[in-house]
Amino acid sequence: MANPFSENIFSRQRLMLRRMGPPIDKKAIYLPPDILESWQDIVNTVAGLCKAAVALMTRRRDARCEILCTSDTADNPFTAGGKALFNPAFCDAVFEKNGSLRIDGTQRAGMKAPAEHIRYGFNSYLGLPLCWPDGERFGALCIALSQSEALDDEKTHLMQKFKELADVQLAMLYRNEADRTSLEYILNSIKDGIIAHDLDRHILFFNDMAEKITGYRREDVLGKDCHQAFGEPFCGNRCGFTGETPAFKDKSEYRLNITTKNGRRRVVDMTAVMIKDENDNDIGVLATFRDLTELIQLRLDTEKLFRFANIIGRDSRMISVFKQIRDVTDYDFPVHISGETGTGKELVAHAIHNESRRSGAPFVPINCGALPEGLIESELFGHVKGAFSGAIRDKKGRFELAHGGTVFLDEVSELPKLMQVKLLRFLQEGRFEKVGGEKTHAVDVRIISATNKDLKRLVRQDAFREDLFYRLNVIPIQVPPLRERKNDIPLLVEHFLRRYPGEHRREPIRISDEALSIMMDYRWPGNVRELQNAVQFAIVRCKGETISPQDLPMELRPTYTGTPLKGPPQKLTPETVQEVLSRTAGNKLRAAKLLGVGRATLYRFLSRHPELPEK
Repeated sequence: MANPFSENIFSRQRLMLRRMGPPIDKKAIYLPPDILESWQDIVNTVAGLCKAAVALMTRRRDARCEILCTSDTADNPFTAGGKALFNPAFCDAVFEKNGSLRIDGTQRAGMKAPAEHIRYGFNSYLGLPLCWPDGERFGALCIALSQSEALDDEKTHLMQKFKELADVQLAMLYRNEADRTSLEYILNSIKDGIIAHDLDRHILFFNDMAEKITGYRREDVLGKDCHQAFGEPFCGNRCGFTGETPAFKDKSEYRLNITTKNGRRRVVDMTAVMIKDENDNDIGVLATFRDLTELIQLRLDTEKLFRFANIIGRDSRMISVFKQIRDVTDYDFPVHISGETGTGKELVAHAIHNESRRSGAPFVPINCGALPEGLIESELFGHVKGAFSGAIRDKKGRFELAHGGTVFLDEVSELPKLMQVKLLRFLQEGRFEKVGGEKTHAVDVRIISATNKDLKRLVRQDAFREDLFYRLNVIPIQVPPLRERKNDIPLLVEHFLRRYPGEHRREPIRISDEALSIMMDYRWPGNVRELQNAVQFAIVRCKGETISPQDLPMELRPTYTGTPLKGPPQKLTPETVQEVLSRTAGNKLRAAKLLGVGRATLYRFLSRHPELPEK
């Protein structure tokens, strides 16, 4: 049994929402086919029972009436879809009078009958107004009878019942429109962009913020195929509606780069959910997206960004790398990443791919140094059946598998000279032939390469082709070694400490200032990878909740003397730290000694106060 109290609350909530929204334009309310079919059944039923001509009409904006439905009665003066001036028709009196009009005999009524009524011999007329819930007239339900039929109370009562049914349907349409208008008002007030489309990708909703972020006007996209409206899939390669059947989860969340109408790139956080009907059937997708472009740029400019595309760092050298990544994502030019082993070159390549419009498409890494020389061409370009012994079927190469996405050539300096020639031809033409094949294939991929060696020196030594070097090194990115960005060590250690205990269902572990100081003093020849291994080692060795110097790997421990700092530790304040850093010209080691704290303590304090200048 329904709860009248909860129903009353719900009704008041709906009323409040309607009052929040703009006035409802009732002339613009859509009349769905099922309502029109119901009204057609009404007029046919009344006409059959009363043996009369029946019509249901509405009043248009131009003060004309439009007949929506009329009966199939012979000699019917009403024509479905017909339009006529109200005056001097009887229907005009129904509207002007704001009530029903009953005429038992047109000659006796003292009113001039319309020409159509006289021509068809109609003598009696009944018009009942159809109203919206607020009392405004929608139209009229009219019946015209010939002289052989009398307009008795039974016919009048029957007309009244069908009028009430039509009024109920109008109230339902009004309520739905009021709810829709209120919902649109709320959705247009939200600071996120919202777009909805059906399973055929036809756009059903596009709010004000979506217009602002994308630059597209609502009227330019509503009703259109999403891919056609924006010139490409709005979600890029992450779109689940590119195939014949949708490949979409009930909910997806990801960061995306979109291109606005004027060609600018915007970074957005996207959340897309499947819309279902009352029977739990999929009927469309609702996506919300928030523009992060200015926020990310502000953090980059102020060097207050601690993480970017799964890369951790706040050192100015890493901020510079982050900016380079953002700069290159708008273009498909080849990128060459250089840096020592363990600095995270593949992470940078992943970031470039994920921040570009190719995100969602394949990212195919290839370790050029790990591929057997005799099979490297087959691995890169594929082969046809029978190309060599053991080739029992056609095989796609890595470039073909990466179509639409990115190929990452790690340790590209290890490529044999012959493969360098073939790679150069592919970079120039975008085409290749499979091993043993004659057909030329074309693929759309972006090339990112990386090496821990000096390619320029290899070119001078004739160990690497100069023309290939210039093809690969269009946009160079240098990843700094960990020893040159030591203020990132506390951030990285905290990241690894949060990550690994949770994976192994262990309580959170912290690191002591002494152990962190040892890590800060170590040179890390293996860079971030070695730091990661050291943290994993310490987690295993640690039997308590805090990692001590004795828990660190052996190669780190010789730098630890075990001598504690003399005197009580000084309480740090932003003003004191800023003053000492100014006196030491940004030298953190000297500043820590003057403050009487360990360098790790100072780094931790600076990480909690990013507003303090480091120099």
